[in-house]
Amino acid sequence: MELQRLAIPEVCLLTPRVFGDARGFFLESWNRKTFADLGLDLDFVQDNHSRSASGVLRGLHYQIQQAQGKLVRVVEGEVFDVAVDLRQSSPTFGCWVGATLSAENHQMLWVPPGFAHGFVVLSKFAQFLYKTTDYYLPAAERCLLWNDPALGIDWPMPVGEAPLLAAKDAAGLPLAQCECFA
Repeated sequence: MELQRLAIPEVCLLTPRVFGDARGFFLESWNRKTFADLGLDLDFVQDNHSRSASGVLRGLHYQIQQAQGKLVRVVEGEVFDVAVDLRQSSPTFGCWVGATLSAENHQMLWVPPGFAHGFVVLSKFAQFLYKTTDYYLPAAERCLLWNDPALGIDWPMPVGEAPLLAAKDAAGLPLAQCECFA
């Protein structure tokens, strides 16, 4: 497993070793010891799976209590995945990083607690898997506005096309109005 720290060093892009031949491939996507050896001592409690059509944008989600760390990956299709630092004490507060995750590149993104997370689907559809370090708590769920100018996220949408959003994502709050972490 190869670990690359992004511009916000707590957010990591992980590339597993892929063993392939004419029959297909094998990769190990999670191994507690391997991740701990890389400095990521994680304990996951929940696995989630979503399928979304082209142009769907999900996010930017976070939980203000029971903050979740997320290990995310794509098993079919391609997405542009984003993490936004919502830790007010952080020198990167309000900054974002993004990475293209796909079934072809097999890469995963580690999004630690204290970050909002979202993605937009770049392929015809995508199947997105993620492990979380805490349980889903609907009462604590919050949504940061995906297109807040204060964030300046460069979503790779085709020119002139708007993303497909859930009502809660369209009603997200700008950073200046969001509940954030200490």
